[in-house]
Amino acid sequence: MSLAGASPTIGRQLKEARHAKRLTLDGLAASCGVTKGYLSKLERDLLAPSVATLVRICDALDLAVGSLFDDASVGEVVRAKSRPRVAFGGHGMSEYLLTPTRERRLQVLLGDIDDGGGSGDEPYTLPVDVDFVYVLEGSLRIAFASDEDANPAEVTLDAGDAFTFSPRRSHNFRAVSGPTRVVWVLSPALPETPALPETDRPRVDGLAATPDTRANTRGGNR
Repeated sequence: MSLAGASPTIGRQLKEARHAKRLTLDGLAASCGVTKGYLSKLERDLLAPSVATLVRICDALDLAVGSLFDDASVGEVVRAKSRPRVAFGGHGMSEYLLTPTRERRLQVLLGDIDDGGGSGDEPYTLPVDVDFVYVLEGSLRIAFASDEDANPAEVTLDAGDAFTFSPRRSHNFRAVSGPTRVVWVLSPALPETPALPETDRPRVDGLAATPDTRANTRGGNR
């Protein structure tokens, strides 16, 4: 599997967001369930967090995960040799953005995952409606939190298989049986700004505005 683009870094963005909220490393670590040393290394790009840990840190900083892709802006045509790498957590994998940053209807990622690599053991959720994955090579196992019933607890996909699910279900994933290449499609794209609490939403005709009704207010918006 060929790799394109330089290794992405997110430490600077996380550090700037922490400073903007006037949080110390100790304070942020306590709210995220990690150590001060772990955060210090993360801010210096000396380690890669699991997807769940990265999502938890972003939540504590009121930083939308989608905003970490801002430096990976690409045009309408994404050439194989210049596709930008993005940092989305996990270990033993590289991910590349295949859609323009400004495309908000969907977001497409190409993932190269080492055998045993993936999102990490801790389950996570994403604030989008639909997640679609297609396996190009290898095998991918997606496991869901055991407290959710009426749905499969685990799905193993081989080359040529596809799976559509709600990323609001707690889940994790890893490559099994060798290196794996997959295509992820998120719809809509990950938000670039944190969702407003219900009480903070603008009012439209006496009702709290939904993301659709807020579009004109903030210039429109995986």
